[in-house]
Formats: sequence, C-alpha cells, structure tokens
Amino acid sequence: MTSTFNQHIPVGVRFMLLSALGFALMTACVKLVSTHGIPVFEIVAARAFVSLVISYLDVKRKRLSVWGNNRKLLLLRGVIGTCALMCVYYAVTTLPLAEATILQYFHPVFTALLAVLFLKERIQFSSVVCIVLCMLGLYTIVQPTINVNTPAELPLFSVMIALFGAMASSVAYVIVKKLSKTEDSSVIIFYFPLVALPTSVLLIGDSFVMPDLYLTGLLILVGLFTQVGQLGLTKAMQTQDASKASAYSYVQIIFSVVLGIMLFQEYPAFETYIGGGLIVAGALINMFGAKWSGKKARTA
Repeated sequence: MTSTFNQHIPVGVRFMLLSALGFALMTACVKLVSTHGIPVFEIVAARAFVSLVISYLDVKRKRLSVWGNNRKLLLLRGVIGTCALMCVYYAVTTLPLAEATILQYFHPVFTALLAVLFLKERIQFSSVVCIVLCMLGLYTIVQPTINVNTPAELPLFSVMIALFGAMASSVAYVIVKKLSKTEDSSVIIFYFPLVALPTSVLLIGDSFVMPDLYLTGLLILVGLFTQVGQLGLTKAMQTQDASKASAYSYVQIIFSVVLGIMLFQEYPAFETYIGGGLIVAGALINMFGAKWSGKKARTA
C-alpha cells in the first residue's frame, strides 16, 4: 500500500513536502522557544551554530575548500541571508504562525521587481498578475490593522519586518543563483551560518538568557529542522520534477496553520485565508507562467 502510494508521488514532490514540513517545524520551535523568554538574536545564534557545524562537516566530507572561489559574493550572501533570517525569526515570534509564514511567501513580488530593476529583464504578464494578486492578498491580511475604525489585528511593525525579510530572501536567492555557477552548494550554505553566528552573538549583548535542558533541546531542534528543510529543498531541486515540486512548498502554510492551532491556539482570521489564497495564487501563476513562457520561446 505504502509502496503504491509512493510510486504515484514524484521524488521531487516528496522531498519538497519534507522541506515544507521541516521549515514549518523549525518556525514552530522558534516561536515556542520565544514564549519562554529567549531573545530572537539568541535563537538565531543557536540555529547558526548547529548549521555551521553540520555545514562544515559536509564541506569537509566533500573535500572542498570552505572559503570557496568568489569570497566577496559568498560573504555578501551570508550578510543578506543573516538579515533575512533575523527578520523572519522576529516576525515568527511577534506574529501568529500562519500570518508570519504567509508573508514569507511574498518574495516572488520582490524577485520580479529585482529582475526588472537590476537584471534588466523584461517583466512578463504572469509577473504582473503575481504582483497584483500578492498586493491584494497583503492588503486583505493587514487591512484590519491599518483601518483606524477597527482594533489592530497584527502589529504593523512586525508585518513590515516580515516583508523586509521576504525582500532580503529574494536578494539572497538571486545571489545564490549566480554563485551556483561557480560554487558548490555546501560552500554556499556554509557561509550563511559563518556570518550569522558572530553577528547574532554580538547583537545579543546583555540580553542573553541561559536556557535549561528543555529549551536547549528546542534550540537544537531549530537547527536540525532547518537542515531537514534545506536538505529536502536541495534534493527536490536536483530532480527533474523540481519545477512542479516547487509548487508544493506552499504546503508549509498548511503545516503552519495546523501547528499554530495545536501549539499556540492561534486560529487565523477569515481575512488571512483569503489574503493567503491570493498570495499563493499569484506566486503559482508567476511560477507556471514563467515556465510556460520559457517553453513557448524555445519552441519559437
């Protein structure tokens, strides 16, 4: 029965589902740790430490130089990725889990805009539709917050930080895409915690909280679930079904909604479902529209 079920699910989809579950569990652990008074920068440091150890061992296993070839661009990727991670973790600790996750998936808008502004690419119709739907979805989610006639539903500052994190993630993605031509994926991943660890340690300052055994276990799980998410994502992108599998990454939103209800009794508002649906629809239209346009161009 299980074997038959697995045969009907492409390998890329299975790895992407694993990735979505890993990242959803990671964010749930981040939020759970924060409820016990552990500051965001300390959570980032713990996550970076676990990732640094695992990434270093992986690079050595491949017998590669940990410093890579394009060190300046690798360092920039680490800086931008660190900023994105801190913003995402702050959003997770200050927003409901579902809303924080949905806002992370606003990155296709920024990626499309960055491609036009910096890569001088011609904007496609599917990208325009994506931007419009995502903006409508964002307005739907935050409308109760910005409407002065109703009590605030979401902290507006946290929403802005979440969007900044999505934008930083888009920049990091563009850099990773360029680095992948000359660098091994393990080296690229290694530079992320290499920058994040000392930066977050410096930012902790006097706010360090000594975790007990339970919280230490949760902090380790943050790093381990992150590696599970990255492993699933990397494996999915290495298969021929990667383009289709990418659509399944949005299952993380469903996982986050379920975990938010189970662990934190967070029941998303009706506006969140509508807005989240618009953002996901826009992202999927952008994804498959770009793929269709590429096939059409190759055929021509």
